[in-house]
Amino acid sequence: MLERPAAAKDAGFSAVEFWWPFATPTPSDAEVTAFIRAIQDAGVRLTGLNFAAGDMPAGDRGIVSNPGLQKAFQDNVAIAVDIADTLGTRAFNALYGNRDDAFTPATQDDVAADNLAFAAAAADRIGAIVLVEPVSGAPRYPIKTAADAIGVIDRVHAESGTTNLRLLADLYHLDVNGDDTSAVIRDHGSRIGHVQIADAPGRGEPGTGGVALARQVHELADGGYAGYLGLEYKATRPDTFDWLPRDERGADAVNIETLSQQLETRIS
Repeated sequence: MLERPAAAKDAGFSAVEFWWPFATPTPSDAEVTAFIRAIQDAGVRLTGLNFAAGDMPAGDRGIVSNPGLQKAFQDNVAIAVDIADTLGTRAFNALYGNRDDAFTPATQDDVAADNLAFAAAAADRIGAIVLVEPVSGAPRYPIKTAADAIGVIDRVHAESGTTNLRLLADLYHLDVNGDDTSAVIRDHGSRIGHVQIADAPGRGEPGTGGVALARQVHELADGGYAGYLGLEYKATRPDTFDWLPRDERGADAVNIETLSQQLETRIS
């Protein structure tokens, strides 16, 4: 895992984002130091970091809504914010969590609202945002559409006054879950804090499926989005980045409108 930042740099990228990179919500100081050093030594920027989300490979999708893990989540927030403060990271992904039959949905939603308010307040101290993400492929994950995520964000704002919660618009998840992605961009563009892309079906590289990524990226640009595009897809071939010329992979190499035109030329 500690070799990944340098691998991204070697592939031509200048920015990376990470799932929570430790086995527990509260890693040791030595583990944290090693992770920070790996990012710094690679010379990349850590643009986004997930809060602890449980055992993701085993199917967990966050602990924000888990009443039994509220202390663990809030302890994790403090560590994540310290990492971000050191590395200049300004976005956290707070995966909501799967439904747990041991608790009522209302209880889980109450805990999630409290935890998101807590995380937002902690992130705000370093000028960062907290992202709420609709997710596909996880039947027990309740946040499936942009409207679901916006509803959570609105509730937390109404109850706690937080203003730094944003929608994570993973264009793959939105498409697979049946959202009208163009409508999401039109109606909620100002509330999108980060974008990730993959094609569907299959979640492969741009051009391996039927998602209108060129149009959607152009719509994002027209709507004023000027943030990062995270390449969160599964490699289907040895050179998984061959669709994007090496000299255009750096965070400052190309603006989003130009990228939309390149996507249309190369993969449509």
